[in-house]
Order: sequence, then C-alpha cells, then structure tokens
Amino acid sequence: MKKKITILPGDGIGKEVTAEGKKVLIKIAELFDHQFEFDEAAIGHDAIEATGNPLPDEILTKLKNCDAILFGAIGHPKYDNDPTLKVRPEQGLLKMRKELGLYANLRPIKLFDELLEASSIKPEILKGSDILFFRELTGDVYFGEKGRKDDNNTAYDLMIYQKYEVERIAHKAFQAARTRRKKVTSVDKANVLESSRLWRQVVTEIAKAYPDVELEHQFVDSAAMKLIQNPRSFDVVLTGNLFGDILTDEASQIAGSMGMLASASVGDTVGLYEPIHGSAHDITGKGIANPLASILSVALMLDISFGLKEEAEAVIKAVEETLKQGLRTADIADANTNKEKILNTQKMGDQVIKQMEKVGSRQVA
Repeated sequence: MKKKITILPGDGIGKEVTAEGKKVLIKIAELFDHQFEFDEAAIGHDAIEATGNPLPDEILTKLKNCDAILFGAIGHPKYDNDPTLKVRPEQGLLKMRKELGLYANLRPIKLFDELLEASSIKPEILKGSDILFFRELTGDVYFGEKGRKDDNNTAYDLMIYQKYEVERIAHKAFQAARTRRKKVTSVDKANVLESSRLWRQVVTEIAKAYPDVELEHQFVDSAAMKLIQNPRSFDVVLTGNLFGDILTDEASQIAGSMGMLASASVGDTVGLYEPIHGSAHDITGKGIANPLASILSVALMLDISFGLKEEAEAVIKAVEETLKQGLRTADIADANTNKEKILNTQKMGDQVIKQMEKVGSRQVA
C-alpha cells in the first residue's frame, strides 16, 4: 500500500511525540511491506512566527492532498498570557477542522490493565472500562459569533448548532455502537440550553434508524459524575464540541494520563490523528513527554484511514507488551515503579519499536 502522510508537529511537546509516532509508521511500512511518503509542515505558533498565519494557505493545500495527517499539539504561553492578541495558534487548528470538514472527533478511552494503579480512581471501579467518545467538532461556542460590547464590559459566545451537524455525527456514533456493546449515551444540557434541546430532538429521531442500539440521554453534569462513579456504564458517548472537550479530558484519568489517549478527527475526506494532550510547555524540551498517545493515534490512522486492522493491532499490542515489561514514562509511573524502568520520550518509543519487531519476526516464522 502507498500512502502520503503529512506530519504537523505543532507546538511544545508535539514535536517530541510525533517523532516517535513517525518512527512507528516507518516500522509498520518495513514490517508489512507498505510505502509511506512523509511531508512535514508548520502550524500554530511556529507558523505565526514564520508567516504571521497559524495555518498558511499553502499548508492547507498540502493537507487537502494527503491521505492522513499526524498532528502533535497546539498552543503557546505567549498567547495564554496575553488574551488581547488577535492571531492565535488555536485558530489554525479550528480552521483546519473547518476547511477539511473534520466534524467528528473519536476518542477511545480504553484502560490497559497494567495502568490500573496509575489512575487516581480506584482500580475496582476502573477495570474493564472501554468508552468511545464522539465529540462534534465544527459547531458550538467554538464557532458561534463572539465579541465584546458595553464598553468592553460584556463578552459573549454564541452556542449554535444546525440540524445537519447533529445528524451526521449521530449516525457515526450509532454505526460505531453496532460494532461494540450497542449503547449510545447522548450528553447535553437540554434542561437549560435551546441548542441542547435541538441536539436531543435530532438524536432521538436518528435513533429510530438503529432499533438494535439502546439510546440514553444524560445531562452533562450527571455524565461528568458518572464517568468517575461508574465508567463501565458507558459504551459510546455522543456529545457536542464544548462538553466533549471537557468530558474527554476528565476521562483521561480513567486511562491513567492524558499521555495515553489517542484521537481521530474525521469527516468525509482526509483524517487527522492526534494525542488529546496539549503542548505542555512546562515539560517541553525535557524529553519526558509520554509518546504513547501519539503512537496509539498512529494505530487509529492505520485502522480508520487505511483499513489496515492487522497493522493497527500490531501497534496496540506492542504498546501493551511494553507496559507489561513494567516500562513507564513519568506521567504513568506510580510509587511501585522501578526508577530504572521510567523512560524518556525517545526510549519509550524505541521500546515500542522493539516489541513491534518481535511481531514481525513471528510473521516471518
């Protein structure tokens, strides 16, 4: 198989973790006889520094003409500390999602048993958790009208959804549920928000086309509580942009760390794959970032965009075997972890490659 992959390292630790993700893609190509062509481009703070634009048009053209995108992270303290700046790194990410039609963000929350002790939640509550989030990406307050008025004393952000935006992601969530445990939990705030009432109305209507899938509705505050109280009660979670952003970060504690969570942003064209963590400038350049979320994002790319399920499973298995060896990065280590088994970013990536080579040697045998 021949595929063209664009890598967007982005800001902060994005550069460090995508380097390990690329190594895994190169190894997959070697083990399974594929040809992956790589291109690298700037987005976010680096792009602003170079061009004044967080996503230059020529980069967007590249993205529209590749088969998949491996993305790192976006954001910089310069902009966090100065809210008056008009050009911001995150604008590049939002523009990319909009221009590429990436309306569905898939975030699997799957716990490796080896990391039961890494979470702050009791192991007996966590064990067996397996949740797939569908977060809508192109509507909500992120894209609604926003501004200031009353001599800059009032700020507003319009939470807005159109019917078709809810329909298309609802279909994807129900279709995914059919391949899992056949349950969709739709999360909204329909007791307060009119946009949530439309959301609930449309999801209820779409559910009629999937009589084999159970649908339940939950308010976002209740869902936030239940994620910690009983995460095993969830299968597929369907929700809007803002609520999904918050709930998936909360759910990262189920997996032990944000450094373990991969995601896919898909629509009807090219797919974008990224860890859910941010640019983490407090640890940038220290070599301690966890690359496993980026590596697991590669597994999602292989599966969803390329249909290479065996190759995707090989990556996941390699991560699992690495963890079984007791190897950890600092964010997923616990009090019982041998200090010699706490690895830096590059060495953790190398260990995953080592386990992948074992998979390859078994294939040859």
